Amino acid sequence: MTYIVTLTTNQMAENEDDWLLTQRFTKGLPTGLDTSDTGTRLAFLVCDNEPGRFITWVGSVQRFNTVGPVDRSITIEPMRRCPRPVPLDGPGGILASLSSTHRAHVERALTGSAGHCGMTTWQALQEALLRSHPELARYIEWLLANLSPVVFDVEDPADQSWQEQRDAAQSLTRVTDFPHSALSAWGRPASRDAPYLSGLIPEPVENSLIDHDVRAGLGSETPVFDSWRGLSDVRCDIHVLEDSDGRRLEVVNVNATPVERRLGTDMIYYHHPTHSFVLVQYKRLSPKKEYRVNKQLLDQMDRLERVSELSSQAAHSHEWRLSPDSCFLKFAHWRDGATPTTELARGMYIPLSYARVLLDDDCTLGTRGGHIFSYERVGRYLVGSEFAELVKHGLVGTVGTSVEQLRDFGLKRAREGYSVVLGFETSEETPRARSIRARTRSAKKRPKVNSYSPPAPPKKR
Repeated sequence: MTYIVTLTTNQMAENEDDWLLTQRFTKGLPTGLDTSDTGTRLAFLVCDNEPGRFITWVGSVQRFNTVGPVDRSITIEPMRRCPRPVPLDGPGGILASLSSTHRAHVERALTGSAGHCGMTTWQALQEALLRSHPELARYIEWLLANLSPVVFDVEDPADQSWQEQRDAAQSLTRVTDFPHSALSAWGRPASRDAPYLSGLIPEPVENSLIDHDVRAGLGSETPVFDSWRGLSDVRCDIHVLEDSDGRRLEVVNVNATPVERRLGTDMIYYHHPTHSFVLVQYKRLSPKKEYRVNKQLLDQMDRLERVSELSSQAAHSHEWRLSPDSCFLKFAHWRDGATPTTELARGMYIPLSYARVLLDDDCTLGTRGGHIFSYERVGRYLVGSEFAELVKHGLVGTVGTSVEQLRDFGLKRAREGYSVVLGFETSEETPRARSIRARTRSAKKRPKVNSYSPPAPPKKR
């Protein structure tokens, strides 16, 4: 089904500030309306603004909700505002270009607050939309990609690597409070050795730019890691995000070895205002949700422990940390290859010093010797939301590390055989402002970033 939600100008004005922040809208459906999980599952939000109706937002229906014994609702997420309102009525409107049959189906969906149309009417509607508004093509492509995520083969090394890199990229958006959907629409790259970011489908918003060959950054700024694309032995892709307050996140994805020889995935987050970074090394749990400690892991832990040597002593209040730990192990598991694009893999985040303690404790000792990390044996660990909160508030990470040290370290990890997903955040936030933002849970409490202006009525001919 393709859903059409009709709202008044006042209803649009009441909701749009929230939509700009959350990219989510839950709408009740008329009793008895078919909610079969079929068709495109796209949603068009229409503003009924006399003397005409306009499509002003597009989105994808991610969930069907049961409200009561008979009532249902849909959750539209993500959603994007159209670059310009699309008129439905009048001689130049979309309805006028449809056949009488399809026009009647769309008019029926427009009756009341919510309705839908079938696949053949959607195909006719899509042709009419793209004929008169070709700029909507990238919106529709991006939304459909979010609705039909790639199913990974959990036995294939390339898919395993992309799965880990995607999780690292999604972790960066959670740590920085950028939209989770910004790095989610994806298709397999042509090369099995390519980074995850090389397969991203561009997000159709002006404050998010992507260039797979890293030829451009955001505005006139050059990406900090732009020089990496000139190296002959690495493949580097960059995605740049910026919010309305001027915070900028440069997500860098670099590989230097064939996928069959890779040792895993690193996520590195660097907060430039405080010169601090955090690293997460991914480890995959077996189907039994266990990880048997081997020499490779021990060697990797030895290398990661040297990161503490890059850190300085805290000299200011915002440099204080809960512990010297700046490196974590994420023991992750994927139930299958069809994880929704905006969800993180479940797993245990374990600080490196804690991992050492666990290896010296009989709790991780296996019955046949050797040590095993598992939920039952570890007992205490951080989950993704807890880890993200610690990083958001600057309670973990290095102290006083420079961009040059970060470049050297990230490139070294890639050349050692890791897929590196690096997030470089810059902003003018003070430590206090950063803390306030991190504690702001409700989008309604945040300052409004835009105001709604109803679309102008169509010109009379």
